[in-house]
Amino acid sequence: MKGAALRKRDETSLVEALEEYFEHAGIKKRVRQASIINEWSELVGARIAEVTQPQSISQTGILFVKVRSAAWMQELQLMTPAIVKQLRENGKRVRNIYWHA
Repeated sequence: MKGAALRKRDETSLVEALEEYFEHAGIKKRVRQASIINEWSELVGARIAEVTQPQSISQTGILFVKVRSAAWMQELQLMTPAIVKQLRENGKRVRNIYWHA
């Protein structure tokens, strides 16, 4: 009985082991960072989401976003500091946004 209780205390669950591995390997941080793509419309609002499509985010925090037109791209470039600030306030690690048509 004593040995079983000791083993149970020393065992790490598979979930805990995977979480520790993902954290150590930097995967957990990248998954959190990449979540911006799935959450895009909630983060930037319907108006911007209608004319944009986030494509990827680099490890250094550069977000690459496809834009419907050059006119929208120009407007969004002017809005970049505010959008980056809004993303950061929502816990997203974004350093800059690269808009492209």
